[in-house]
Amino acid sequence: MTRRVGLWIGFVAVHALVAVLGWVEPNSPMGDVYLVYEKWSLAYLHGGVVDPSVYPLVTGPEHVGYVGFDSAWVYPHLALLPMLATWAFGWAVSYTPAWAILVTSLDVVAFAVLVGRGRSRGRRAAAWFWLGYLVLLGPIALYRIDAVTVPLAVLGCLWLVRRPAVAAALLAAATWMKVWPAALLLAALVAVRRRLALIAGAAAVCAATVLAVVLGGGGAYLFGFVGDQTGRDLQAESPASTVYLWLTMLRVPGAGVYYDGDLLTFEVSGPGAGAVAAAMTPLLAVAVLAVAAIGALKAWRGASFARLFPPLALALVGVLIVCNKVGSPQFMVWLIAPLVVGLALDRRHWRDPALLALVIAATTHVVYPLTYYALLAAEPIPIAVITVRNVLLVVLTVWAVVRLCRVPARTRRAVASVPPAAVPAPSP
Repeated sequence: MTRRVGLWIGFVAVHALVAVLGWVEPNSPMGDVYLVYEKWSLAYLHGGVVDPSVYPLVTGPEHVGYVGFDSAWVYPHLALLPMLATWAFGWAVSYTPAWAILVTSLDVVAFAVLVGRGRSRGRRAAAWFWLGYLVLLGPIALYRIDAVTVPLAVLGCLWLVRRPAVAAALLAAATWMKVWPAALLLAALVAVRRRLALIAGAAAVCAATVLAVVLGGGGAYLFGFVGDQTGRDLQAESPASTVYLWLTMLRVPGAGVYYDGDLLTFEVSGPGAGAVAAAMTPLLAVAVLAVAAIGALKAWRGASFARLFPPLALALVGVLIVCNKVGSPQFMVWLIAPLVVGLALDRRHWRDPALLALVIAATTHVVYPLTYYALLAAEPIPIAVITVRNVLLVVLTVWAVVRLCRVPARTRRAVASVPPAAVPAPSP
């Protein structure tokens, strides 16, 4: 009981601290919330138009429309749900703190399931890791749409064995908010034996989402977020952009950092940058397929869920970050779910990658928001810090792939010779 109380005290303190940091740290770490989420959601509540009476950041009535339904959108359609749900807390506070309350409320549910009665050392270690990671990563861990997907992903991963249909539904819903949880769903389809239940849960959510979008008139923009991502250039924070940041600092002709007003991000230019950007999407696809193939081979040879799923999930998520032309700092929250599951199942072997991830979180915080404009100005210290961060991301991903390759597997003949009652169904 004392250990569980300590965890919950830590939970409250961490979320309060991270929420406050958003208000005091430089470079607008809460910007997406009040600049875009609030504006988009207000447009839905006011006939597609926002004016200064409801949104003071505009000087006059502005037609925003219904993103995702009358125009292409950078996010999948279910991302609208948390943006609109935030207004449920808006009667007491403004939109930005209401967003923090919403995310914290979702975290409460996932944290409670993770901690349980507080008897498992692995689950307690995973819970403390989660809290430490949030503190080190800073306000970006709370004030982005990705923060909503984290508790859904954690819940989904924890319930994969005992409640596969519900788990798949949660992961599918998270995927329709921000694509990355699809990596966890793919890992689950490989590692979990009850695949039909997984497919049914995910298919139900996908079908309901597609039907709602089509009936709402947004069928033409159902996958608009895919085009927005594949057609963009290298974002400044992505691992692939590291060399161009150094070229910019060294004042190499043609190298630089510029702002994309449509995507609201800073991107890099330089010798061969366009070719690198064009190569990243196929590279990402090949890397994902290769990692999934290794996992499928291990599953075919009888690897257990407890041994297979955590490294497969971390490897797939790591690939999504390392081989991505986009490198937004909030992507680092994607690491939480696979590491939480890994620690909960085997804290001894997952201690080192968890510590490495904490360093990744801390260096990301230094870059954004603390020294972000110095990074864009190509100053050496933030470039050195983000270089370290990006190298560590590669190291963590390689660790996951190596561990995946070393997952012990029984032959199919050996598995078949063991009576079903003797094969336990491990659960996180």
